Parts: sequence; structure tokens; C-alpha cells
Amino acid sequence: MSNHHLPPYCENFLIRKRFPTKSVKIGNLTLGGDAPIRVQSMTTTDTMDTKGSVAQSKRMIDVGCEIVRLTAPSKKDAENLREIKKELNEQGYTAPLVADIHFTPNAAEIAARVVEKVRVNPGNYADKKKFEEIDYTEESYQAELDRIEQKFTPLVHICKEHGTAMRIGTNHGSLSDRILSRYGDTPEGMVESAMEFLRICRKNDYHDIVLSMKASNTLVMVQAYRLLVATMKAGGINYPLHLGVTEAGDGEDGRIKSAVGIGALLEDGLGDTIRVSLTEAPEAEIPVAEQLLKKHMDATSIFPIKEWRETLTYDPYDHTRRETREVSKLGDHNVPVVVADLSAVETIKPAHFFGFGYNYSVSLDKWNITDSAADIVYIGKQSLSFETPGTLIVLSDYSKWRESDVIKDGHFPLIDKSDCGDFNANDVFYVKHQAEDTEVDYLLNYPNAIVVLESEFDNKTQLYRNIHLIFANNEIKNPVILSSNHTTTDPDTFQLWSSSDLGVSLIDGFGDGVWLHGNVPVGLINSTSFGILQATRTRISKTEYISCPSCGRTLFDLQETTAKIRARTSHLKGVKIGIMGCIVNGPGEMADADYGYVGTRPGKIHLYKEKEVVRKNVDESEAVDALIDLIREHGDWIEPVLN
Repeated sequence: MSNHHLPPYCENFLIRKRFPTKSVKIGNLTLGGDAPIRVQSMTTTDTMDTKGSVAQSKRMIDVGCEIVRLTAPSKKDAENLREIKKELNEQGYTAPLVADIHFTPNAAEIAARVVEKVRVNPGNYADKKKFEEIDYTEESYQAELDRIEQKFTPLVHICKEHGTAMRIGTNHGSLSDRILSRYGDTPEGMVESAMEFLRICRKNDYHDIVLSMKASNTLVMVQAYRLLVATMKAGGINYPLHLGVTEAGDGEDGRIKSAVGIGALLEDGLGDTIRVSLTEAPEAEIPVAEQLLKKHMDATSIFPIKEWRETLTYDPYDHTRRETREVSKLGDHNVPVVVADLSAVETIKPAHFFGFGYNYSVSLDKWNITDSAADIVYIGKQSLSFETPGTLIVLSDYSKWRESDVIKDGHFPLIDKSDCGDFNANDVFYVKHQAEDTEVDYLLNYPNAIVVLESEFDNKTQLYRNIHLIFANNEIKNPVILSSNHTTTDPDTFQLWSSSDLGVSLIDGFGDGVWLHGNVPVGLINSTSFGILQATRTRISKTEYISCPSCGRTLFDLQETTAKIRARTSHLKGVKIGIMGCIVNGPGEMADADYGYVGTRPGKIHLYKEKEVVRKNVDESEAVDALIDLIREHGDWIEPVLN
């Protein structure tokens, strides 16, 4: 499917302006339109546990959760939402409740009479997933659409009658066999899956609708949301958007991944409500979501971009890295580099290198380099009194480099634009370029210059995008290192804001390296840098865990199990492991995973190789060992190095 005929997915590529959506009432709360971007989360309790669900909902609301979602896997669960709502209301809690529905239309029809909103997944509301590829004719495909309409329309009527809102929530990993057979595992398929259900709603003049396009792969997620908005704009419609990266994981990885995906869309003015999905207690998600939103709501230092771009020089629905020339192991086919900064250290010692992935053995006089070792170290005006690893590039200020480093291999200067005249066309050097400066023709005379792109303004996404477009239009192919600077000392804030700054550029194929600055430890800066590259799929340096946030369907302790699996497998660079609490979030939701660990009933686990179940009903006490055996059987296991 070609997307070139669609209108732009955002209001302005170079000015952040919120996509104007219609307002939707969810109980006493307005979503979309001029309303603030809302923060929400989902309970992890069993919905039949009224007391536990009420207590957890209150904890969530008390820390700022504006919309509370609960799972309703059966008619009994849907009925019990009435008791939960009653208890909350009696205690003065009136935040709207949402019933989360998978596979059970009858539960949805009950819940729609009780709570303020229902969420349905078009991939499994009317379909059972068998991973079958079916060759449809136009007639047989239309017959399937007619069947879906017959099954879905009763819910639409109930929602319309009771003033209940609905989220049509497409998930990348749970597209129906029918959609997969026609569109493949693509953003186009995700959008069409939602549009099929949306057309039924519109046919019945029902419009209290919110849409989402969630995926664990941030590239797919961002592309799908963009494509959805462009498709809506082409049809003259504008329903609000719920943003989220599904199965983002826990800890640092979950925060970075969520900030990359959600932040990329917020930067373009898309999104009316967000949920940061972490494998942690739901009340822990709210401060993270609020801090991510704060970056975009408090953006006041904006540099006005005078250029107007009606079109992009790249495809925003398909990741392709910008074409660059290779210079000193940067650009072209090389993975993006990471820069470490020791310029503020008074006397640099080998021990300082530990924070960014290098360990020095005094007895052996050798360096040990980890998978998360920075590629470049910036020393500013400092000196090095020892030999560094031969793979490491050393960057120093121009004045210092001219004094002592000019003849050393692997040592390069960082210069200002005004100093370029001191160099020849074939010289390799790093040049600082402010993104507000659109005069870039000088780079045509210095094809081996590596550009360090900087900006202190809050609209970095738009400024960096503008340079991306100018470079393309002028056929400038110098490698570019993207810089981000946040002075906060709070680790969460630093990771969220840095990830949001640079994620969208990398998703759009722009950037041959990252250089983060901040008042946090060097190790945190380094892990965040590699985390951003991992989350954007531009450089894989560690094991990736696709782990769902716990909910009432979960059949084991997700946080404890994720920690156990991580402890045994975190050295398996590039391997993707899905850890899913139930069969709903099983083979579909972990679509990207190489291996899967999925709860099927209390105490029992199914193990998957990609989308195929290979061991069923393994006792939970033996399941982690069985997972290791499965990885070993398929040749992806390596023994961990013991220090």
C-alpha cells in the first residue's frame, strides 16, 4: 500500500502544534479537543477481588491517575465492575473506569452498561487467532467483514444508549489472521484493523471513540499512529488518541522505551491520553507519565523556524537510515556511536572509564571492553597520562588537540564552525553546529567533518528535523552526532527527557551517534545512550525483554519472574525474550520476541519459540530452567563470563 497520497500526519513538521481532535466525554472527564492530555493506568488485581481492586484504584487515583482501567475477561468480572464502581463512588472517588476486553463480546456488553468506557481489541473481539494464512477473495473477505459487523454492532448500540465511550485499541501483536493475510504484520494492517471497527461505529452514528495503535516495537508503534492520523485526516475525521508502548518492560528499559515511542508522537502534537506500561505497580506508572508530559507541556524556550516544509525527504511510515559517507568508523553502515564525556574530571584515570564500559586490569595491563562501551570519549582540555584502548576515539578541544594530540592516532579535535578554515577538505574533525543555524553549505567543502548537532532550545525535534531536511536537499552526507543536554539531577527525568529528545530523530533515520549531557553519573548517561539506541532498534547491545504490565489476568508474579529471567539471560546480546502474564498477551503481543514465557493457568507456563508453543504446562518452579534449555537447544545460548 502506498502512503504518498495521504495528507501530512501532523499539523506542521517544523512547529509543534497539537492535532485538533473531537472531544469525547468519559464520565465526568473530557478527552481530546482543548482538554489537557490525560494520564491513565490499569489495575493488576483480580477484578473479582472487589476490596483489592478498590484499594489499588484509590492508590492510583491518589497519585494522579485520571482514568482507571480494569480487565473484564468474563461476564462475572464485568458484573463485578458494578461493585467496584459503587465502592469507589461511596468513598468519593469518581475517576472514570474502563473495562478491558479481549475475546469476550458478552462481557463487553455487560461492562458497557456499568462503566464509563470499554476498550476492545479489534484483533480478537470477533476473531480467534490461529496463525493461519488465508487466501481471501473479495467476496470471502467481505463476508468476514459482515460477520464482524454482526458481532460488534450490539456493543455499539449499548454504548450509544448508555453514553459509554469506547477505545478501539489495536495491538501490533494481536492482529487477526484475516488482517495478517491481507496486509501482513505492518502498520497498514494495524490501521485497517481499527478502521474496520470505526466504520461500523460511524455507520451507527456513534462517535464517543478513542483510538490506539500500540506495539512493543517503537518504530512500528510510531509509524502506525502517524499512518492512522494521516488516514483520519484523509477521511475528514479526528478522533482522540490514546498513546502507549505495549510491553515496554521494567526499570530503565521500560522508561526509555516508553519515552522514545510516546515522546516521538507528543513532539509532533499527537496524543490526548497516555499510559506508560511498566512491569511495576500501576501507581508507579503515573509519576513517570506525568514527568514525560511535563517536558512537552513546559516547553517555553522555542526557536522560531522560518522555513516551511510541506513534504519530507524521508518516508515517515518506513524506517530508512539517512545516507551518509563513512568517516572514521562513523556513518554509512556503522551502528550509531555513543559519546562519553570526562571533560569535567580534574585528573582522568583508567578507573573513570569503568562508567562507560571499559575495565582496566593493572596486573595484566589490559582493557576489557563490554557490549555497552562508549565509542568516543571527550576529554575537553584535559590530558591522558595512559594508553587508551585502540578501538576508542579520543576527542579534545581544538586548542588542546593542537598542542599535544595532533599527531596521535585516534585523537581528533572538536572545533567551532568558525575554525573550519584551518583544515583541508580531507581532514577528519568534529564540528559543533547549532541546529538553529541553517547555513550549512560550508560542509560541502569538508566531506570528512563529523557534525555534532546541538541546541539548547526546547524544540530540538523540529530543529533537528529541519537540519535533516536541509542536509537532504543539499546532498550533504556528513555523519551527524545528536546532542541532548538536561541539567536535572533526577535519573528518571534525565532518561525520559533525553529519550524523548533524540528518539524521534533516530526513528526517522537521522543520527549516526548520540551525545548526552547531564548532572547525573557517567554510568547512567552511558546506559541511557545505549538504551535509546536499543529502543529505536538502531543498535542492539543487550538482551531485550518484552514484558507486559501486570493486570488482573496475570497468572504469576511478573516483577519477580522478570527479575529471575533477567538475572539468568541479561548477557545474551540481541536476544528478545517475551514474558507474558497470560495467554491474551501471549504469542500475539510478544510478536517481536525470539522466545516466550507465558502463563496459561496458575502454576503452569507455556514456552514459545517465536510464535510457536514448543513446551506446554511447564511447572512454574522449573520454567526458567526450561527456558534456558530452550534457548540452548536453538543455539542462542552462550555461557556468562564470570568476573
